[in-house]
Amino acid sequence: MHDIVQTLEGTYGLDRQSVPYGQWRRGLRSTIHFLSYHFVLKRHTTRCTRAAGFRMVVRPTVFHPRYFITSEFFASFIGRLDLTGKRVADVGTGSGILALAAARAGAAKVTAIDVNPNAALSAAENARANGFENRVTAMCSDLLSALAPSVLFDVIITSPPSFPGEPRDLADRAWHAGPNYRDIALLFDQARERLAPEGRVYILLSSDSDLDLFSTLITRARFQARLAAERSLLIESFIIYTLQAR
Repeated sequence: MHDIVQTLEGTYGLDRQSVPYGQWRRGLRSTIHFLSYHFVLKRHTTRCTRAAGFRMVVRPTVFHPRYFITSEFFASFIGRLDLTGKRVADVGTGSGILALAAARAGAAKVTAIDVNPNAALSAAENARANGFENRVTAMCSDLLSALAPSVLFDVIITSPPSFPGEPRDLADRAWHAGPNYRDIALLFDQARERLAPEGRVYILLSSDSDLDLFSTLITRARFQARLAAERSLLIESFIIYTLQAR
């Protein structure tokens, strides 16, 4: 397990293309999803945990920050940013761990957004439990659509669902984003509209995602992408990109 940080100048989409995987890899991915869905996402109990130095309540159907490495990896990355005085949106907040990391990094105001009402409730509870209730506000929204038109952010952070395919239910929307990533197709256009001048988007993707499609969506929204950090595991890599308006 290792982190790689590098800068790429002059790129507009992503710096890599999707790689087709063989039958064994698809089978492994299906097995991981089956276990994650039935034993983590679809659970019926509220759980308490600690992740990235925070006390966390994780309600049913909410992405668990201890079971999935992306949460703490992204929170650690956010913790190294200087967000002093910044207005931040965390889109797809889940338990709220990234919103809390942004507040701890100095953000003046963080809006934690999720389409899952259980996630928005968890984020609000976790903001209070960790002393950030005055700076973190949680709301239920489909991407950024429920925000007033005048609301702008200096930084938008997001870790969207990694895979296409029809989600089975609300819990599965943390994993599947609909055919051709239907449920998040407008994410980049909406983020472009909501960014203040000189604003940035930080997005975490999986190397198993359809990176070609994400590259197209990012380019269409007139963002320039730069690789910010990467963590490689045995079966995939998690990649954080910085997006800035061209």
